[in-house]
Amino acid sequence: MLEAATMRRVSWRLMPFLMFAYLLCYIDRINLGFASLQMNKAIGLDPKIYGLGAGIFFIGYFILEVPSNLALERFGARRWIGRIMVSWGVVSMAFALTSGPISFLVLRFLLGAAEAGFFPGVILYLTYWYPAEYRAKIVGIFMVALPLAGLIGSPISGAILGMDGVWGLGGWQWIFIIEAIPTLVLGFLAVVCLTDKPAMADWLTPEQRAWLQAKLEAERQRVQRVPPMSLWKVLSNKYVLIMALVYSGAAGAATALALWMPQQVKSFGLNNLQTGLMTAIPFGVAAVWMVLWGRNSDRTGERVWHNTLPQLWMAAALVGIYFATSSLWLTITFLTLIAAGSYASKGPFWALSSEWMGPKVAAAGLAQINALGTLSAFFFNFMIGWIQAETGSFPLAIMPIALVAATGTICLLVIGRNQPRTVSIST
Repeated sequence: MLEAATMRRVSWRLMPFLMFAYLLCYIDRINLGFASLQMNKAIGLDPKIYGLGAGIFFIGYFILEVPSNLALERFGARRWIGRIMVSWGVVSMAFALTSGPISFLVLRFLLGAAEAGFFPGVILYLTYWYPAEYRAKIVGIFMVALPLAGLIGSPISGAILGMDGVWGLGGWQWIFIIEAIPTLVLGFLAVVCLTDKPAMADWLTPEQRAWLQAKLEAERQRVQRVPPMSLWKVLSNKYVLIMALVYSGAAGAATALALWMPQQVKSFGLNNLQTGLMTAIPFGVAAVWMVLWGRNSDRTGERVWHNTLPQLWMAAALVGIYFATSSLWLTITFLTLIAAGSYASKGPFWALSSEWMGPKVAAAGLAQINALGTLSAFFFNFMIGWIQAETGSFPLAIMPIALVAATGTICLLVIGRNQPRTVSIST
């Protein structure tokens, strides 16, 4: 069948590179969580400064998110995604030179600025290649790199900490050096591995190119909830802003897991390697559930409930962890539910967001949703650091995330109650 053969070839050509790139992206963003087990004491960071640095990443990210996505549309995915990867790889490696709070904060800001545009750029790029009925599953497959980054990166980072003292460097410094190298290599390979648009894909047959272009063009003629409008109207559109609020809960929970969970798990008396292995459990479960949930959303054509249900159990687990502080395994169980909820919603969320916007507004709209949604991570991380410093309680510090997640769920149910189902894929 022409359709199946075309989409299979597109997926095998593009998805391995994009998934590996996103896995490296998230490892380079969250390896701070494990580095902090040694770094905070080595350079004099208290919970408040660490929380500020964990969050200030998202200020740089927010400032350059929309401009970066517009630049990708202008210059092409190959060059722009490659440029982004090389930029954040250089900054990530430079963390090995961190000597105190000031350099720590500056580098975290620069890392966010360097990485800005990668994720929404890839989401936009996928709309160039995948019809609507494939997007929740394919975005879910792409974003499985997030929990995989935790699953793979946690034990690796825990093991690298054991290199403390090699060549006079701390184990935390080796984390930043070793884990940045694959990013730099892949960044230079982007020009070879990616193709900007289906019309340029000489690795598709003429019949496959014609079918894919016709299919995507037919979708562009549909009426979207966010019609063509000026850039500033896109950025302030009610659907864009509400979806950003919805995304804030999931983004905040994922960030809290990645950057604070190692410290929380190690507080039960584990060593660095044991902490890495235990921290990998929630990410492993989330990786499997994320693919299954996105696949089911595409199979049924349903988007809204596939967004709201994971957010609901995530919010409940965030509250539940408050009552699990004396038990390691109960804490891991709640952390697993948080991870599964945060990551499972992502595929259906971005599929729904892209379906609500036409091609003329998608670049700015998707970037704005991601920028505002992830900006919440700045405030969440700052509050976690401040509340933990004042109260000594990590579970209490994450309660604001539960509130935002619940609010976003209600808003999505209100605006999405009349959302039609997409055409489902036969399996």
